[in-house]
Amino acid sequence: MNRLSSSQQSWRRSAGLVATAAAIYAVSLACVCAADPTPEKQAQSEKKIEKKSSKETKYSGADLYAMHCSRCHPERYATERTATQWKTLMLHMRVRANLPAVQAKSVLKYLQEDSGK
Repeated sequence: MNRLSSSQQSWRRSAGLVATAAAIYAVSLACVCAADPTPEKQAQSEKKIEKKSSKETKYSGADLYAMHCSRCHPERYATERTATQWKTLMLHMRVRANLPAVQAKSVLKYLQEDSGK
């Protein structure tokens, strides 16, 4: 029988440890690269977000007012308040209704056009 010397056994052990460490490093590097998107992937995801926000502006101010404001209370006539009062109310209600700025501006424009001046 051919037995390995102690130096050969320790060399094989250390080679096995190095191979294991290299495999762990490669897997962790792959995970980090997958989790950290490249600038191109970030640009693509930002474009998707922009497309979604542009779709939200399809509704008129009257439509948005009917959809969002009636969730919590009955709709009010635009003539019930002045343009300045509607502006103050929209500042408050935009936060409560979680409206994006574009939609809030559209609703405010609708309310101010028909306001009690």
